[in-house]
Formats: sequence, structure tokens, C-alpha cells
Amino acid sequence: MFATLTSKGQVTLPKELRDRLGLDAGSILDFQPTADDTFTVRCVRPNAMSLRGLLKSPHPSALTPEQEDEGIARYVTQKHGAPRASAASKRR
Repeated sequence: MFATLTSKGQVTLPKELRDRLGLDAGSILDFQPTADDTFTVRCVRPNAMSLRGLLKSPHPSALTPEQEDEGIARYVTQKHGAPRASAASKRR
């Protein structure tokens, strides 16, 4: 089986090889050199741990519980208006 290297350094793998290895667009291949200047190639199957940190938080650090409470209160006030006084507080 042969593949051709493009001027951009890309290789198109023959369909037979892609099918045999179960490769799709975006598959990750791991090339490992051997002592006799050949390479072994294997498909890397990502696991959940490899996805850790992929999405970054918009906050530089974790929010404190107080900051979370303030944010929830702001959201509820914007959505439902200012909280009304309860019946118990009106009787005082």
C-alpha cells in the first residue's frame, strides 16, 4: 500500500487502510519510530481524561459560594423582579 505526501506535508491514506483501522476525519494517529528507521502507526482513541481542560472557564479562578449566591440573586431579580416582603416580615 502506498500514500503520497503533498507539498503541505499531508498524507492521504488509502481507503482500505482507513477502513481496516476504523479511521474517520479527525482521527488521531500516533507514529512511533523503531530502531531500524521504520515507524509503527496506531490510532489513538481519546478517553475522558484526555478531554480534561479542553473547555476553559470564562472565570480566571473558581467562584466562591458567596459570588455564586450573588450571581443567582442577580439573575432571579432580573428575571422575576425584586423580592417582595414576606407576610411574616409585614406583621412586625
